[in-house]
Amino acid sequence: MYELKIVSQFAAAHQLREFEGGCENLHGHNWKVEVYISGKNLEKNGLLIDFRLIKEATKKALEKLDHKFLNELEPFTDINPSSENIARNLFESISRELNNEVVRVIRVTAWESDSACASYFEG
Repeated sequence: MYELKIVSQFAAAHQLREFEGGCENLHGHNWKVEVYISGKNLEKNGLLIDFRLIKEATKKALEKLDHKFLNELEPFTDINPSSENIARNLFESISRELNNEVVRVIRVTAWESDSACASYFEG
C-alpha cells in the first residue's frame, strides 16, 4: 500500500455549545489540516495520484470554511464545530471529490493548535 499526505491550512472562528470553559466564547484558530490518501497500485508514470489533485480537492473543501464563523455554516448549525466534527466534515467532502477504485481518503486530521488535533477515519 502507498500513502500520501498533504498539509494545508485555514483560519476560522467558532464557539463550542454545551461546553464549560473558555471555548464556549467566540474565538478563532489557524487550523492546520492533514489529508491522507491510500492506494495499492501506481499509475504507469509511477504516481498513485497527482498531489495537485489532492491539493485542489482540499482547497475546495477549505474555501467553504476559511475566514468564516463556523457556527453559521452547515452542518455546524446543528453540530458543534469541534475539531472532531471539522475533521469528519473535511474527510467526507474531500472523499466525495477523490475516492475512486484506485485511491481513497483514509484520514483527515484537523489541528487547532500546535499541540491539539483530532483525526477522522472510517474503520
